[in-house]
Amino acid sequence: MSLGIEVQRSAALDPRAEQVMVPMRDGVQLATDVYLPDGIDRAPAILVREPYDKAGRYTYLPHVAPYFTGRGYVFVTQDVRGKFRSEGETVAFVHEVDDGYDTIDWVVAQPWCDGTVGMWGDSYYGYTQWAAVASEHPALKAIVPRVTSADLGWYPVPRDAVIPLYAGEYLATCWLDHWLYSWQIDYGHRPLAEVFDAGFEAIGGRAEGFDRFVEESLGERPIGDSGVHPFDVLRIPVLHAGGWFDNLMPDQMHDFLTLIARPEVASLQYLEMDSSDHESYNLELAPIAPEDDHDVNDDAMERMIPRYLGGALDFFDVFLQGKSHHIPRVRWHQGNDTWRTAPSWPPPGARELRLHLTAADRATIDADGGGLRDAPDATKTTARWVHDPANLVPSTVVNPFGFLLESPDEGTVEARPDVLTFTTEVLDRRLDLAGPVAVRVGLGSSAPSAHLFAKLVDVRPDGSTLMLVRGQTLVRDPDASRPVQVDLAHIGYRVLPGHRLRLHLASSDFPLYLPHPGTDENPWRAVTGRPSHQTLHVGGASDAFVCLTLVD
Repeated sequence: MSLGIEVQRSAALDPRAEQVMVPMRDGVQLATDVYLPDGIDRAPAILVREPYDKAGRYTYLPHVAPYFTGRGYVFVTQDVRGKFRSEGETVAFVHEVDDGYDTIDWVVAQPWCDGTVGMWGDSYYGYTQWAAVASEHPALKAIVPRVTSADLGWYPVPRDAVIPLYAGEYLATCWLDHWLYSWQIDYGHRPLAEVFDAGFEAIGGRAEGFDRFVEESLGERPIGDSGVHPFDVLRIPVLHAGGWFDNLMPDQMHDFLTLIARPEVASLQYLEMDSSDHESYNLELAPIAPEDDHDVNDDAMERMIPRYLGGALDFFDVFLQGKSHHIPRVRWHQGNDTWRTAPSWPPPGARELRLHLTAADRATIDADGGGLRDAPDATKTTARWVHDPANLVPSTVVNPFGFLLESPDEGTVEARPDVLTFTTEVLDRRLDLAGPVAVRVGLGSSAPSAHLFAKLVDVRPDGSTLMLVRGQTLVRDPDASRPVQVDLAHIGYRVLPGHRLRLHLASSDFPLYLPHPGTDENPWRAVTGRPSHQTLHVGGASDAFVCLTLVD
């Protein structure tokens, strides 16, 4: 079978920038573009260190540069070690602390820099900001990590959790060598530890980062020491910027909430969240029409960038140039409404609403299933379903990074007998969700452990649906009488009158996540698997509920 391998190589250099090969401490040189502001001899520098081609369309950096230089900053972009025009080995995360320090050291030594550096950028180039914080370079004065998490390179590979297979795909296709690859992946192949081997063989190499990811999760490679964690040495202001529909949003919100709980750095934390996904597609435009797709349409990109930058420029003006802009502590877009600000998150006055799962015996009958009600049922009802590793619940979105580009309808899986649904009555008033969402249920299984996936869904009057938040957990020794909590992270969203809320529960979501084999085998190595019988009780002494956070 032809894999249809596509390769993204280096785009043409931007003529407005000067490329310099910057030496690291071991002699490896990293390709770096410098954009200078007009009429300014020395200025603060904004540094971006990314692995996706500093001159390419995907990062928008040549399009973003004028916004920074126009505000009086030197804009410095760099391909990280082993990617595109930079030298060195290609392996994710390993070198970013030292390379970040050395790059900042080079920047502040240049005649155009006033000795002050800020960092900005998305995803992996949000992570490189946290790596630079861990390097403790004194010239780094402020960062704006977008749609990312500090723990991307610090936390151990989870051995007691649901493992995102799309993270393995990212490492396999983006960290094989200098280029980016895509090919037709046969997710029917078993074991899944070998699912990318056909592509590796066709290209003629392997992605070391993927092999590490698998081996660490299998316990076949000791988890390395990543050194000092950035949170332990953080002393500069941070604008945590992201989107409610970003697949890394739960980790980013965890970063923010962890840091505001530390008195010594709480006052340095700022939060800005849009109704957008990882690729900066916005809820108001979803599903995205071709004329609004900034990945292919130049006009759409120019319309997108100001909102994409958000408050970053004002943030840098305050903390790098000493200007007097007001920076709200928390600024977020309330989906289906407008932008809001608050001194904290969740906003002051936020309250909890519990919606109880009812009529579990109807949960697998149709799309509406059981109920979500203000009070639990007086008597217990039970839902029963089979988790079959040979017939997994299909993922509704193909690319989780571009969720709003696709805006999948969850109705494509609601009729399955292995997807449980619980739905409210039609709302006669709006509900403004602003804060965390969690589900508490008891799960039983004939298997030694089980996966539990939960999604909160907005059901529109025409019956179509949009997932708002999701969460998943691995349940050890599952017992339907022992509740477990699934955190569905945070959301800022207005549920409109005439809509309904629906909860989805399932035991698989493939191929986004490694499926549970129904045995005690590691899911990377399992070949056949075994069907398992799952149970869930609601009502009576078995209260199960969704916990929402509301603002008036």
